[in-house]
Amino acid sequence: MFRSDVMRPLMGKVALVAGVTRGAGRGITIELGMLDHYGVSEANWRDAIAKQPHFAIAETPRYVGRAVAHLAADLDVQRWSGQSLSSGQLAQVYGLNDLDGSRPDCSRYMREVQDAGKPADVTGYR
Repeated sequence: MFRSDVMRPLMGKVALVAGVTRGAGRGITIELGMLDHYGVSEANWRDAIAKQPHFAIAETPRYVGRAVAHLAADLDVQRWSGQSLSSGQLAQVYGLNDLDGSRPDCSRYMREVQDAGKPADVTGYR
């Protein structure tokens, strides 16, 4: 399944977003994934679609990185405390687009397409 294929590499890969302006105990952690699970890079990430068609909804590392950067710079970052957020949710808040100009909604796609057993089709999700 796409979710387990993609989420498995995320486990244990964590970035700590903190800074002098955050103050003691005000850092946040973010789980990050790697494209190397599929043997691709940001330059050729779409090649993984041949192996896993649902990978078409995947986000580029730059998209995720921009979400992390905006989160790190957010002076009101504590509003996210205790929540599990996707880069797609953060993109909506911070007005971010992926390199191809789209705004992937992976969570909704996985719920409505992949988990529902439908064939891969990112129309309306990218």
